Amino acid sequence: MVEAFVRQLAAAKAPPGCVNIYAPALAGGNGRCHNLCRYLEQMQAQQPCLLLLGEAPGYRGCRISGIPFVSRQLLRQGVPGWNLLGQHNGYQIPADFPGIERENSATLVWQALAEWPRLPLLWNACPWHPHRHGQPASNRPPTLQERQSGEPYLRHLLALFAIEGVVAVGTQAARALTAWGIPYQQVRHPAHGGKAAFLAGMAQIRLRSCG
Repeated sequence: MVEAFVRQLAAAKAPPGCVNIYAPALAGGNGRCHNLCRYLEQMQAQQPCLLLLGEAPGYRGCRISGIPFVSRQLLRQGVPGWNLLGQHNGYQIPADFPGIERENSATLVWQALAEWPRLPLLWNACPWHPHRHGQPASNRPPTLQERQSGEPYLRHLLALFAIEGVVAVGTQAARALTAWGIPYQQVRHPAHGGKAAFLAGMAQIRLRSCG
């Protein structure tokens, strides 16, 4: 079922102004499909009860790795204590955007998750990479249309993993969930000075999460 989900994602046409980072015709696309499949398979074993929803892939993180809130460094080294990610677990390291190893948001998300008893599933409201015109190494907030195009993929994952609750990371994810009628909790996005508020919000959710 995981493979079918990723095949559907790879075959989709991204809205104008976005890149389908899983498309086979895109350099590194097959590697990102492989990584996403491997991540979802590993997460099936974790049996997550929560889903942590970001806004869209960033060029320093998911645009490279294929996994939300995962940088090239995390993809290569893995996550201590969880036996998740890492080349030793079969993940591939795409060559896109050479020299970019870290993403601040990814680092902070995994810092916040270090104390959690069970990992949440990570996903984005918009699964495509929205960037400024002519600047693939840039990020911008997804438009309403771009967020809407991600609804079927989120609902597929909610059913596939029997998710009990969703946490919106930032206002873009919260707007998408509100439009889709999906209940959620919200935390501050860690970017643009939001580190302290994000970590505090994640700590509060951990205390009342599902096990």
